[in-house]
Amino acid sequence: MKVMLLVMDEQRVILDHLYEMVKKNCEQCDIYRLNKAQQLNLGKFFRSNNYLDYDRVVIFSRLKRLVGQINVLKCVPNLIFLEHDACQNYMQFSKYRGKYSAFYRRLPWARVLCSGGVVARKLREEGVDAVFVPKGYDETMLKNLQLPREVPVGFLGSLKGIVYTERKQILEQISERTGMVIRRTRSGAEYLEALNRIQIFVSADVRMGEYMIKNFEAMACGCVLVAWQQDEEEVSALGLQDMKNLVLYRSVDEAVEKINLLLADPDLSERIAQAGQALAEERYTFSHVGQALAHAMVEPLRPWPGVSLLRRFWVGLRYQLKVL
Repeated sequence: MKVMLLVMDEQRVILDHLYEMVKKNCEQCDIYRLNKAQQLNLGKFFRSNNYLDYDRVVIFSRLKRLVGQINVLKCVPNLIFLEHDACQNYMQFSKYRGKYSAFYRRLPWARVLCSGGVVARKLREEGVDAVFVPKGYDETMLKNLQLPREVPVGFLGSLKGIVYTERKQILEQISERTGMVIRRTRSGAEYLEALNRIQIFVSADVRMGEYMIKNFEAMACGCVLVAWQQDEEEVSALGLQDMKNLVLYRSVDEAVEKINLLLADPDLSERIAQAGQALAEERYTFSHVGQALAHAMVEPLRPWPGVSLLRRFWVGLRYQLKVL
């Protein structure tokens, strides 16, 4: 089976290894790295690269760049989307609330490979062909370096943006009561070393419905992960067990109480960290996730309804005029 994989070339999270693992598990997979202008003009790209030669066309882009290209996408059979942000469809403070549902319902034959289990279920209930394939981490870049853990409690990442409103509030309150260090780092070696200096990593994917990549990265680097309690369905699907391979909390008070318990009991902290690292290495490396994505891509899709020659001609002419 021939797969055309279109990905973004400007992401902060480096996903090259994930793409290579997808390619490794396909008979043939051609990876195209598209810049922002190319993502905004898929019609031009498809005219230059015959997508009809492929059994699957897989797109990994941002909704805001795709939503205005419905007429182009309707001309693409065997269409699949790799989706890491659809949790925003159900988040109270997200400007994209409900917009993912509306977009994917207009492409009913397309499959959505969704990184949240509960989000995937909700999309299926709305008629979308959504398949759950979790996020993971790049095992070639992130690992436990066995360094001294000089930061007892820490968080690495962004607190900017309205979608992170509750994350910011929760983390700042925990920091005030525990002395937690909050900082940002550059990707790569700086991020790897910073994670390996933290004993207890606190994440706050508050009411996002799924766990972000950062959680798996922290576990893989040997941190004790203290994470917001998502829906039990999500927790169970990922094999997460409170006080066994991570620590879950539902309020600032509970987070502070459990952090203090971990700090007072180094043996408990070490056992949870080791179990979390083992789970990440067993199930959430990009090697495992890439294989799961490839398998989900080759499963039979819903039938494409087709498109009239007039629409195909109109779309081609329209996009040709845009670039003159």
